[in-house]
Amino acid sequence: MYNTRYTAFAIITLLSFFGRPASAQINAARQLAYCTEQVKKTLRIIPRHGNNIPRSVVPGSSEWKFVGYKDWCSGFWPGILWYSYEVTKSKTFLAEAEAFSSALKPLSAQHAFDHDLGFQIFNSYGNGYRLTKNPKYKEIILKTADTLATLFNPKVGTILSWPREVPGMQWPQHNTIIDNMINLELLFWASRNGGEKRLYDIAFSHAEVTMKNHFRPDYSAYHAVIYDRETGKKIKGLTHQGYADNSMWARGQSWAIYGYTMCFRETGNAAFLEFAQKVSDVYLSKLPADGIPYWDFNDPSIPNAPKDASAAAVVASGLLELSTFVKDKAKSQKYRKNAELMLTSLSSSAYQSRNKNSAFLLHSTGHKPNGSEIDTPIIYADYYYIEALLRLEKLQKGMKLN
Repeated sequence: MYNTRYTAFAIITLLSFFGRPASAQINAARQLAYCTEQVKKTLRIIPRHGNNIPRSVVPGSSEWKFVGYKDWCSGFWPGILWYSYEVTKSKTFLAEAEAFSSALKPLSAQHAFDHDLGFQIFNSYGNGYRLTKNPKYKEIILKTADTLATLFNPKVGTILSWPREVPGMQWPQHNTIIDNMINLELLFWASRNGGEKRLYDIAFSHAEVTMKNHFRPDYSAYHAVIYDRETGKKIKGLTHQGYADNSMWARGQSWAIYGYTMCFRETGNAAFLEFAQKVSDVYLSKLPADGIPYWDFNDPSIPNAPKDASAAAVVASGLLELSTFVKDKAKSQKYRKNAELMLTSLSSSAYQSRNKNSAFLLHSTGHKPNGSEIDTPIIYADYYYIEALLRLEKLQKGMKLN
């Protein structure tokens, strides 16, 4: 397994985590150029028929595993292409972004088979509409929001994440996973862009009920919570992809950080902003020196456990936005500085794929208990990495993020 070595950079990073300023500022534009060059490499090798959406690099190789449009990761690659177009204004990236997004269109007309429609459609068509204002994209986003809303259980107050039997979820009881926080953005957006107000109400309810039931006293997140589908009463909190029911799964905590920051942006509700800080603070307090978490903070095999660069990328992007909302200048600076440190580490030779394969980042961990995608490049790590770099570049230029 991958072990971080304590280089001079790591020492600087460690000092920074204890409140001393970092010695240099990451060059976001340079790292964005690296990303777009890696995208070009993938486009040269990608299949043009059948399953052709990159998901992860097969461990021990340089070959991508490709999936179809129904895979929960299908929206990240077109989202990366849209971000690449935003960076370069290249007509090639625009055409590819349009083509790979179009493959996901059937999701807007099908029954919901899980909560991941936000990841799939908002990362693809959402970015596409933001950059092109194509009215057809807006129509697809609104249709998909209505589809996601069908999974809402008003007796519970949250969206059903997996409307099917999943091990340990006590089906047919109501399950909600922390990942679902990210998909609320689709509903919030739709509610103020032509969709019904009930979409906002559903998203707000989901965030509130999750805030009440999904976290331990120290503000670490359960991966999943099971509710009685008839009474709405919480049955138990547990994990599906983390080390144990009482452990802090790194990517789960990253979804909470990013999700509650986004919820504050969309609602202005002060409780969400306060909560975003609490879930961020417990995460930051437990990080290793390089700012990149082990896949689960409570894995007893640390420091020989695999890292999860994907969690770091999600958190870096979330913290950059959070830093713009927090009024306390010292705390705002803390969040931005930590995000920059994470991106500096991710942009080093220890974590970038470079010539090893055409992904952006190494050392992500998908589903360790299932033996799946361990210590390997994964597409959602790349998505949030390029998003975080774009956000950082805007902040460095004195621009607003939204």
